[in-house]
Amino acid sequence: MELQDFKQLRVWIIDDDLVSLFAARYGIEQLGKPYTVLDFDSAEVALKILHDSLEGAEELPDIILLDLVMPKMDGWEFLEKFEELPMHVKKTDIYILSAFLSTKERQRAKQHSEVKGYFDKPISKRALGRIFGEKENAI
Repeated sequence: MELQDFKQLRVWIIDDDLVSLFAARYGIEQLGKPYTVLDFDSAEVALKILHDSLEGAEELPDIILLDLVMPKMDGWEFLEKFEELPMHVKKTDIYILSAFLSTKERQRAKQHSEVKGYFDKPISKRALGRIFGEKENAI
């Protein structure tokens, strides 16, 4: 595949922990592909931008890396709101990033229709390779 044939993936990282945001962004950059990465320290802000993207001409994210434990709107609430969005948004793959997933929460994430997978924070380069490899192969 030549560079001009490569679809540039749009990635959103939604996490209120700046260290985790940096680690995820750095890991994505280390994959060496020209991904567009936006990060949000608030699920509310990300949801608003997502709604604005639906109304405008902006492209939607291909992948969302989502923390579950955040103030105001947590990751579970974000997922509830995401489920209410139109079907064409559903092409976005959502992966949970969390440092505090209990067995019960892992099971809940595994069974959630919008969640493609979950990973412990900080996310490893190997895990990112799996996520992006799956998405690139699906395009």
